[in-house]
Amino acid sequence: MKVALIGATGFVGKAILNELLQRGHQVTAIARNLEAVQQKKNLITKQVNVLDAEAVSEAVKGHDAVISAYNAGWTNPNLYNEFLQGSQAIQEGVRRSGVKRLFVNGGAGSLFVNEGLQNVDTPDFPAEWKAGALAARDYLNILKKEQDLDWAFLSPALEMHPGTSGERKGTYRTGKDTPVYNEAGRSVISVEDVAVAIVDEIESPKHTRTRFTVAY
Repeated sequence: MKVALIGATGFVGKAILNELLQRGHQVTAIARNLEAVQQKKNLITKQVNVLDAEAVSEAVKGHDAVISAYNAGWTNPNLYNEFLQGSQAIQEGVRRSGVKRLFVNGGAGSLFVNEGLQNVDTPDFPAEWKAGALAARDYLNILKKEQDLDWAFLSPALEMHPGTSGERKGTYRTGKDTPVYNEAGRSVISVEDVAVAIVDEIESPKHTRTRFTVAY
């Protein structure tokens, strides 16, 4: 398949890029700064301002699917607003391009950990992640109104950070709006297996116009 990957240099984006290339897909890696991307077989790179919907449209035309691993930057003082602006510009750009499949890698903040209580609203939710998590939650509500694209939105396990990465099992369990827990009561997955789940979904779509979650 021909896949456009937005945010290819980020923590999750790099894992998705590796998984796509390992499976033999043709990838267009899109990011603000492409210096960290090594040239490889089946890979081309494009530097694109994702806040510009028309630039996004031109960059993704002709692809079978677009994966957005966009992140406005955890240290960005305007993270909330820029994430929403960029995410909606990507959505609009994909719509204009004629590509029908849009996969969005979102956050776990919008998962319901109790009846009516989302993870981002719990007292112990890390303050440094809150702006990004709130933006991802609010964007999911915007995306739910999208009727033209065959979109899917992934919320990873509650624990997905460098401390749980470095392992690709190739297996995972799926859920919808609540975390998937293991026998120890943890919702956890490696970033490599998040990438596995994303590429699996691109190859064989099972979630259309819905959110889902993955964990071990």
